[in-house]
Amino acid sequence: MSRRVTALATILRLFEKPKLARIQSVPHQRRRFEFQSRLFRPTKGPVDRPEEIGGIACLRILPQTPTRARLLYIHGGAYIMGSIRTHRALARHLAAQLQVEVVLPDYRLAPEHPFPAAFEDVLAVAEALPNDLPLLLMGDSAGGGLCLSLLSALCLADKPPHAAVALSPWTDLDLAGESLTTNAETEAMLPASRIGEVRDWYLGGAAKDDPKASPLYADFPNCPPVLIQYSESEILADDARRMAMRLTEQGAEVALQGWPGMVHVWQLFHGMLPEADAALDRVAEFVAAQLGRPDTTR
Repeated sequence: MSRRVTALATILRLFEKPKLARIQSVPHQRRRFEFQSRLFRPTKGPVDRPEEIGGIACLRILPQTPTRARLLYIHGGAYIMGSIRTHRALARHLAAQLQVEVVLPDYRLAPEHPFPAAFEDVLAVAEALPNDLPLLLMGDSAGGGLCLSLLSALCLADKPPHAAVALSPWTDLDLAGESLTTNAETEAMLPASRIGEVRDWYLGGAAKDDPKASPLYADFPNCPPVLIQYSESEILADDARRMAMRLTEQGAEVALQGWPGMVHVWQLFHGMLPEADAALDRVAEFVAAQLGRPDTTR
């Protein structure tokens, strides 16, 4: 690990993690996340275009280079926070690095809009996108779970995307992963004590193993290649590992990349952490490999 990662993990463990363990007001936490996201550096070059797609407000980001594919990016935030603004910097970076058009939906958040609102919104966007370019799916944390649930829905509808990428995905809302306990202390940011509460805010009484909420229990017929990156010290480590196993059992080609000592969704800190840049380089390699071969999922 670099010194920067060690310093960031220490700061998060001392200040952010205790704060997340105490905060009760969802609006207050949303405002904090919006303010904190100013730390992330927007990449220069791509062009932002606010647009409504499938009835959902989105940010469409166009690279300056010729567009090779369209990336539907689903932001994280435990289903209760996060927005176009919190993830705009990462989306712009991906547009430039991957030479793809990025579509960033502003899906509805819980508890005001519980499950299945978020899933319905991202599905509406996916179904409304034109099919003139290869479609890639990507998301982080809760957005990574949504990405994989959407992947299942598209596969079941015989409309699979070209490939998918999930960063530190939350895939099991039944909370059966052992790392929720074994990594409770090594996790730098997420307090394990709050995850059940946040899960209930989102589900609103829905089944914990509903595939639209927990892709770990979903089916993936004719699934395209999937890349999953996660931190070996985070509480969602088993969500990533078990998800990879589920996909592999159903015949998918899965690249599972575990990184030691990283903070949850460290890729957000591109340009600041060498490990974030290295992880996104691996994403770029994966995407290039998928776009460089024929699409066999259609």
